[in-house]
Amino acid sequence: MDSRALFEILTRDHIDSVRAWLLATLRDGAAAEDLLQETFLVAWRVLDRYDRQLPFGPWVRGIAAKLVLNHRRKLGRARVHYCDDEVLGHLDRGFRDVARLPGCTFDEQLDALRDCLSRLTGAQRESIRLHYEHGLHCKEIAHRLGIGFEAVKKHLQRGRALLHRCLQTKLPDGEPA
Repeated sequence: MDSRALFEILTRDHIDSVRAWLLATLRDGAAAEDLLQETFLVAWRVLDRYDRQLPFGPWVRGIAAKLVLNHRRKLGRARVHYCDDEVLGHLDRGFRDVARLPGCTFDEQLDALRDCLSRLTGAQRESIRLHYEHGLHCKEIAHRLGIGFEAVKKHLQRGRALLHRCLQTKLPDGEPA
């Protein structure tokens, strides 16, 4: 397979996961989209350095991570909303876990995650959505949902545990992540 065909397939398979990683990392949609385009431009330019024996996702997210660091340096830390290194490590492990889910495409893997999310109670699902999609803290979620701070913490804790167990059942051979 020639490089262009390989790159088109790999881009289709990984663009959504890199977009999700960038959005989770930056919490700025416009900056994430700009860096997404730049990530795949850089990946195309250095494709000859990609070892086909290794997974493409971590390689291309590595390129994105370097671009995020450059982005932070240009704007200064005070003007950029970002995750710390520990959170980025958790995100990367999460993407590796999702990559192990059955299914050939990121969309199929997201469908598995959506199925697990649909099994949560409404309060658990909404707390997780507000926390992870919108970056809200427990106090802000409590205010939005009209419930107590401790209740939000419990919804997040139980929701994450249920998601983890559900996703474990969807991994190949039922092996835990």
